[in-house]
Amino acid sequence: MSLKNKLMEDMKTSMKNKDTLRKNTITMIRASIKQKEVDERIELDDKDIIDIISKQLKEKKNVIEEFEKGGRQDLVEQTEKEIEILLEYLPEQLTEEEIEEIVKEVIEEVDAKSVKDMGIIMKNVMPKIKGRADGGVVNKIVRKYLK
Repeated sequence: MSLKNKLMEDMKTSMKNKDTLRKNTITMIRASIKQKEVDERIELDDKDIIDIISKQLKEKKNVIEEFEKGGRQDLVEQTEKEIEILLEYLPEQLTEEEIEEIVKEVIEEVDAKSVKDMGIIMKNVMPKIKGRADGGVVNKIVRKYLK
């Protein structure tokens, strides 16, 4: 079943179960998919949908920090639940150890020596982990190995 069909089925289920948060989160994903399809006049495949969900996940993680600064614990909790729902539609996330292994391999492949090689490393690492790890975590790990 394609990701688009799975989203549709899950939305129907959440409506039947009166799970408003899940329904709203899935609606948000589907709206982004539809928007991109209309703007670019294309049919998105699962890879493109994963990119959209990853982008939304990153936005949700950033907004949590703002809610915490504002003392809005209710919104923090709601956003964390939305993140859990988004993660269900992404490939299994890599652990930091798995990311470190990929980063080490790429550093050896491109023969990186310093932080100046950061762009080359990120350019080679990101396609390998697409949708399975946050770029910020990857960036932190790369910096750990390049001094």
